Formats: sequence, C-alpha cells, structure tokens
Amino acid sequence: MLPFSAAAENNKRPILQILSKAFSGSSRILEIASGTGQHALFFAENLPHLDWRPSDLAEHLPAIDQRIVQADTVLDNLLAPIELDIGDLPWPVSSSDYEDAYDGIFTANSLHIISWPLVEAFFEGVGETLKPGGTLCVYGAFKYNGAFTTPSNEAFDKSLRDRDPESGIRDFEAVNALAEKIGLKLVADHPMPANNQLLVWTRG
Repeated sequence: MLPFSAAAENNKRPILQILSKAFSGSSRILEIASGTGQHALFFAENLPHLDWRPSDLAEHLPAIDQRIVQADTVLDNLLAPIELDIGDLPWPVSSSDYEDAYDGIFTANSLHIISWPLVEAFFEGVGETLKPGGTLCVYGAFKYNGAFTTPSNEAFDKSLRDRDPESGIRDFEAVNALAEKIGLKLVADHPMPANNQLLVWTRG
C-alpha cells in the first residue's frame, strides 16, 4: 500500500489551474519535497509541455518510484526522482548546467513543516538553482501582518508547534523578504481552498 495524502488529492486540481498559467512559459520544473509523488504524477500528466523532476529525502524516494511504476500511463516528461535535502547546500542541481537547469520550482505544504533555518536554506537553494526569468510557486498556509487568516489556521499552527516547536505557519512578509533577497518579485498571491495560498514569484 503506497503512502497517500488526502490533502494532495484534494488540492491538486485547484493548484493545477494556477500552475498551468504560472508555468506556461516554462519547460523544466523541480519539485521540492514531493512526498507521496501524487502531485508529481498528476501535474506531469496534465502539463505535458513540462519536464517534471520530483525530489525528496532518500527515505521517500522508493514510494515515489513505485507510484510512477504503478501509474496507468508512462509519462516521458516525468523524470526520475532525485534525493534532495533542503538544508544540504548546494543542492544537487545547478542553473549553470544545461542538463539540470530549471526554469520553474514548485513546493507544496512544506514551509510550515520545516524549521525557519530550513526555510532560509530553501530560498538559498532556489537562488542557486532557478534560471533567470524562472518562476517559483509555493503552496501552503501563511500569516499576514502576524495574523492568521482563519481560526482553523491558528489551530493548525498550534498542532504543528505541539508536534515540532520549530515548525509553524510562516509570516508572508518574512517569506517574501527571503524571496526578494535572491532577486525574486512576487507576481501573484492566489487564495486557495482550505485556507491556503499559492504564491508566485518570478526572477528577473
């Protein structure tokens, strides 16, 4: 029985609507923290103009591989998942190497799970990896001006911190400051179902 994320299953179609526009001019996408691989499989199937590269910690790769093997169709644009630890810089990809050059990076429900130093490492990795003109899309819950958008998000934040004090819903302003530091410009902040957002930045 493969690992299954109900959240990934529920949010994949709303996310696809945004990614189909945000990545319309992209060709090669690196997904950070692919988890169960559900998003990778679905987006590769529905965005055939993109080469989609899943990545995650080593312990998650066998399940992603197995999900790809068990898929109903063979997707030439779904690349083999690679091991990538957000905090292990530099990432095993390089914007200077054509074979591993990415003009799009995507992650979902990751920044509130990892520690703040790893959030900082995430943006440092993006800065080293994303090509000029590329697009970064981040899906998840955020606070604005230090306030939660809903009581349910506040309760979710408490549950995260009870499990791991270093995790928690991030302040949009702090995250955007990290993005701006590496030369990204926010171009869209999309409200999403279940009190989430999909943030889109581009690199000049």
